[in-house]
Amino acid sequence: MKQNIYDDHAFFANYSKMPRSVGGLNSAEEWPAFRDLLPDLADKRVLDLGSGFGWHCRYARQQRSRFVLGVDLSSQMLETAKSLTADSEIEYRQSAIEDFEFRDGEFDVVISSLALHYVEHFDIVCRKIHRGLASGGTFVFSVEHPVFTSRAEQDWYLGHDGERLHWPVDNYCDEGIRHTSWMTDDVVKYHRTVATYVNTLIQSGFHTEKILECGISKERLSQRPDLIDERRRPMFLLVRARKPI
Repeated sequence: MKQNIYDDHAFFANYSKMPRSVGGLNSAEEWPAFRDLLPDLADKRVLDLGSGFGWHCRYARQQRSRFVLGVDLSSQMLETAKSLTADSEIEYRQSAIEDFEFRDGEFDVVISSLALHYVEHFDIVCRKIHRGLASGGTFVFSVEHPVFTSRAEQDWYLGHDGERLHWPVDNYCDEGIRHTSWMTDDVVKYHRTVATYVNTLIQSGFHTEKILECGISKERLSQRPDLIDERRRPMFLLVRARKPI
């Protein structure tokens, strides 16, 4: 199931107002951790799966990547990305992540930011990425942390006065589809455990190099003290894996 929710006009209008949509990478809570996982991008051929507004594509070129390809299912996302990009070495292509076809060894680095929890068959995507990476190539991705995706409600358990008592986790081992509400009803996501993410990478031939479970950074919290509850549980899972030489 490939839901193109970002081409829903009402959803897209609301998404475009989010801080990360307006301010780019520096307004994304997980960006410092994601950036630290990236390899040296100079002279690299880079693929961004689920490229959205193209923030990561433009960053890669700022780091002197040789060529960058951004892939996204949403035509509205791609139109915005193109309007923000003035670089002949960045190309955007419309495709679902799981439908994108790789040539063997086509890329040196594959990245994906907060997109793979929308993909049903993570194993198929991993095998394709492994084939499309050159020997020694790097795959870096972030997803919503499985403590977020385990429950369709994706919300705090509140007390009588509306205080946030705890973040409930349930049905964690029951992997599969979740119908959530996020800026609109029935947004389709796919829940996987941390173990499944890691083991799928291993089974696809990757060496998993580093895993981060992060929420809001202390630096960001100093700027936005109202986000203090976001440090009570991890918001994101970030992984760096490498194709062996």
